[in-house]
Amino acid sequence: MELSDYLRLLRRNWSFILACFLIGLLIAATASMIVKPTYTSSTKLFVAIQGSGSISELQQGNTFSQARVQSYVETVNTPAVLQPAIDTLGLQVSPAELSQRIQASSDLNTVIISIRAIDTSPVQAAAIAQAVGNSLIAVINDIESPTQGGPSPLKLSVVTPASAPAAPSAPNAALYLAVGAIGGLLCGVGLAFLRSTLDTKVRGEADLRRITDVPVLGGIAYDGDASRKPLLTQTLPQSPRAESFRQIRTNLQFAHVSHESKAVLVTSSLPGEGKTTTATNLAIALAQSGKTVALVDADLRRPRVDDYLGLERNAGLTTALIGAAELDDLMQPWGENNLYVLTSGRIPPNPSELLGSEAMKNLILQLEQSFDAVIIDAPPLLPVTDSAVLAQRVGGVVMVVGSSKVKQADLERSLESLRMVQADLLGLVMNLLPAKGADAYSYSYSYTTKEDDSKTRPAKVLPAAAKDQDPTSQDFEAILYGEEETQERTRR
Repeated sequence: MELSDYLRLLRRNWSFILACFLIGLLIAATASMIVKPTYTSSTKLFVAIQGSGSISELQQGNTFSQARVQSYVETVNTPAVLQPAIDTLGLQVSPAELSQRIQASSDLNTVIISIRAIDTSPVQAAAIAQAVGNSLIAVINDIESPTQGGPSPLKLSVVTPASAPAAPSAPNAALYLAVGAIGGLLCGVGLAFLRSTLDTKVRGEADLRRITDVPVLGGIAYDGDASRKPLLTQTLPQSPRAESFRQIRTNLQFAHVSHESKAVLVTSSLPGEGKTTTATNLAIALAQSGKTVALVDADLRRPRVDDYLGLERNAGLTTALIGAAELDDLMQPWGENNLYVLTSGRIPPNPSELLGSEAMKNLILQLEQSFDAVIIDAPPLLPVTDSAVLAQRVGGVVMVVGSSKVKQADLERSLESLRMVQADLLGLVMNLLPAKGADAYSYSYSYTTKEDDSKTRPAKVLPAAAKDQDPTSQDFEAILYGEEETQERTRR
């Protein structure tokens, strides 16, 4: 994976990662409130050589005391030191239990011993630290006393008495929150990568590029109103959905420009990817561009074109294939443009045989002679073989890929089935894409009315001869081709 793939993965799962981050913070905050606060109090002891002597004797004594300090630190947690402290304070604990709450340490090259005691009561913590320090002093004096009597060569003195702390030492709320936030973030990122590894659905153009290099003719963003208003004519002309179909129409014309056949088959891998709405709206978009278009509902198992367009279904494609009526009599005009629809007709028991018959081939040829474009809505590729059979009869195939609807393995199988019948795959159309995010395939461009445009632009002064003239199509042709060529085109 490249850096862009990792960034896309994070953008695709940002809400999931954010949720894990917030959950980590919530758990840390809850834990910091549940944990009972504890207090830490400390006392410091100084180890010194008793008696005086020469400088060399003092230096030797200092080295001796530093060497003994580490032994005294280990002595702090022994029963010989802790039991007297327990008896003095009247604690109901054993020396082993108390040792879990006592910490002793000494910095390197120093003769200072630090003793820290932890307890849920600040006063009790100070009392324990002081009692353990006093007990250590007594034990060391007994241990270091000469056998023949006399004072100990080493003396331990309290230099910092223990005091009750004003604030608890634990829990550290800031530390808890930091650990919870980092843990939640790492957990979210890790689960996002695991989720991406296990997720095999096609969600965007980047996923398509891992499977095939077939060109993408365009993308259609998910629209919540599409289920109620599926047709292109039911949306505003400037809407992103309308612009998407116009873009697909333009790209399809370029992809199909070198083909002699005018028939284009629209299919998908599985049901529910939006092939019928795509085929219908593509036919409408082509008709709006001034072409005469024939839309054929060749999905003889689950026909839907008649439902979308409000047409009669009982007389249609199957009626023409069995020769029960003439094709011209079965074509139903729709809309204000030159769009004619051939519905499915009655559902037959043998759809594959009908679509692969010679009669179907002749019907497509007849439509190509009468129309500028023929759009055929066919069944999905994987459940049935109808589309694979029909793909050999047309000039090109457009496959609709529903975002988050089809798995990569299923799309690979569909592409392979088209390759096996040597179908000419013109391109893919991504449908149901998110409007925003890593997998979005939409661009917006603001439209302004004439009134808004007059407010933002200064008025232009036109020549007197041009004030009363409106531009015509010849004026635009003169801009595109030049004046002389335009005059020649007009004469022709």
